[in-house]
Amino acid sequence: MADTTGHPTDTQASSDPHPPQRRPSWRHIGPGVVVAATGVGAGDLVATLIAGSNFGYTLLWAAVVGCLVKISLAEAAGRWHLATGRTLFDGWASLGRWTGWFFAVYAVVWGFVYGAAAMSSSALPLQAMFPDVMDLQWWGVACGLVGLVFVWFNRYAVFEKVMTVLVGVMFVVTVYLAFRVTPNLPDALAGLLPVLPDEKDSVLNTLGLIGGVGGTITLAAYGYWVNAKGWTGTGWMRVMRLDNRVAYATTGVFVVAMLFVGAELLHSAHVAIASGDQGLVQLGDILEAEYGGATSTFFLIGFFATSFTSLIGVWHGVSLMFADFVARRRAASGATGEEVASGERERSWPFRAYLLWLTFPPIVLLFQGQPFRLVILYGVLGAAFLPFLALTLVWLLNSDRTPRPWRNGPLSNGMLALAAVLFLVLCVKQVWDQPWSEFF
Repeated sequence: MADTTGHPTDTQASSDPHPPQRRPSWRHIGPGVVVAATGVGAGDLVATLIAGSNFGYTLLWAAVVGCLVKISLAEAAGRWHLATGRTLFDGWASLGRWTGWFFAVYAVVWGFVYGAAAMSSSALPLQAMFPDVMDLQWWGVACGLVGLVFVWFNRYAVFEKVMTVLVGVMFVVTVYLAFRVTPNLPDALAGLLPVLPDEKDSVLNTLGLIGGVGGTITLAAYGYWVNAKGWTGTGWMRVMRLDNRVAYATTGVFVVAMLFVGAELLHSAHVAIASGDQGLVQLGDILEAEYGGATSTFFLIGFFATSFTSLIGVWHGVSLMFADFVARRRAASGATGEEVASGERERSWPFRAYLLWLTFPPIVLLFQGQPFRLVILYGVLGAAFLPFLALTLVWLLNSDRTPRPWRNGPLSNGMLALAAVLFLVLCVKQVWDQPWSEFF
């Protein structure tokens, strides 16, 4: 049986339908911390801030629902890996060749644009704290190269420890800010009632907040991190489920705290901030004017931790998935969780090739701007991924590909169906809103 440090010493045979269940313990927690840190990026914090700024506490319930929806998706991905002993990509491959084509196009286009966005997001707080050191673009290059070197030379165990430290920084900063603005608790409790704002497009805005809480492709990467931790076989199922719940409880703390900040600091003063990462730089200026430079600097440190954890999380998790994709295509046979647990994928050339793809080509975008057509494709593919994930998990976990004891029950099917409908609606809206007339 594998230990909990990320270095497996033995493996649990996935063919045993009723192995002894390991007792859940806080000392096992790890992949959940990684998925929480990676999934909550600067964009999620800005979206929650803007929701608080526009609607006060009205949409607090939507943030909570968003966490519950993502819990179901991550749990399903982790359950597939543990119940079948196969990776998620191997499951997708069993559904048809189209899944491989979708993932390949997604990985190439999404990774190219996301690499630039992640580097720029990590650079913003550094440039705000050290404005005279170098330009934003060079801060972005530095962040990308540090992420590349860190992931290239470290295995999962070290990666997890660093992510845990950065999550601790994020947690302290966001909770401190929530207390600093003195939230109105009666109004916050009222915000847990499912009420829609009396605004135009309130339904779509609410769905957007639910769908944006914590994670896209990182939800699929969760199963890979579960295996990389050394968890293989159904004996780890209860541990994985505790880990997953801790992940989205942590995510919930982040988004609720930032909604409090938006409601109290921005909504009550009728202050608007820009969408995108620049909104967090504006918030730093507002905090400095309201509470002093120390609070602003403390916030910018948390902003950097939020952005940089997303960067190195994607650098590791999506590279791990890409390496599994290539291994599956080359071998034309089942890819197993044990291979991920062994660390073999992290040392492979496809893992490192995708790391290079996430780092060097996007540097061009930092200096020249993002190609218009590519950005549109990036938005469409990104919007399509979560419906793809939700629907394929429903398919896989209700079929004979999954051992009967670990197939979906009514609650899992209900939550995954809710996720599929939610993300399909958001995907259609995203596709509809693209300026297609300018594309051709």
